[in-house]
Amino acid sequence: MTGPPVCGSFGRPRAMDHLPSPVPPADPTTAPPDPTGGTPPPVILRRPERQVAPLVFASPHSGADYPPDFLAAARLDPLSLRRSEDSFVDELFSAAPELGAPLVAATFPRVFCDVNREPWELDPAMFEGPLPAWVNTGSPRVGAGLGTIARIVATGEPVYRRKLAFAEAEARIQNCWQPYHDALAGLIAETRARFGCCLLIDCHSMPAHPAQAATPPDFVLGDAHGTACAPRATRLVEEVLTGLGYRVRRNDPYAGGYVTRHYGRPREGVHALQIEVARSLYMDEARIERRPGFGALRRDLTRLIARLAAADWSYLR
Repeated sequence: MTGPPVCGSFGRPRAMDHLPSPVPPADPTTAPPDPTGGTPPPVILRRPERQVAPLVFASPHSGADYPPDFLAAARLDPLSLRRSEDSFVDELFSAAPELGAPLVAATFPRVFCDVNREPWELDPAMFEGPLPAWVNTGSPRVGAGLGTIARIVATGEPVYRRKLAFAEAEARIQNCWQPYHDALAGLIAETRARFGCCLLIDCHSMPAHPAQAATPPDFVLGDAHGTACAPRATRLVEEVLTGLGYRVRRNDPYAGGYVTRHYGRPREGVHALQIEVARSLYMDEARIERRPGFGALRRDLTRLIARLAAADWSYLR
């Protein structure tokens, strides 16, 4: 193979990108999990009965379906692996479809395949033999051990007890990364075609850090320092959250990852805003369990979604 497999219009370099036609995602990305215990689809897409605003919500890192062969290859216990998740974030924003906006969520965990990365950000030290020349082995994320296939978990511990075959990475990218971005790109294209613009809200959670200030933020809004989203839209989200009593910071320390920077193209009517929610507000980070504050936070985020669904977004076009 002389070049990377075609990953759809959003899997290629930015200069080659064109938003796809508004075609509904294939059935495998929209089906609910198999109640008989079979393998769930890689992506769950929840659509509203009627989309009322140019909003798309996404939860790329809340997946918790760990394949058995992955667990067998990992040197860490499941709880240690789960600390890399944005646990329960899809639930926090689950009111979006009821309020007229679609919500797409990955079911696979980020430590298995991180969709907030380019498709081929891979660490050569993790693999048997050399990688193809077109693989991006030099990105800062790869250097930090957090490429498309992570070398370490959030605590810095190595994930694997053995080296991987490149075919394993290919399978994950084709079966997880690609369906997620197909679904997300399709929603963005549909929304822009219908409303003339789209605002993607990319939903994440952030851990507590000992080095944080005495009053750490409850939310961090990342718009790539104003390049991925209209400042007016970022300001509205900030005002709603501060009005609900939360501490909000912009772009520090999270300015937005691959998804925000890749899809956020204000000149084309597509805006992207990353929202990081402090895990301390709603979960026990050590046990990966919901805390009593979960319900109150979910209600406040439902208020945020309702406010955004009712807003005038004509200035995004």
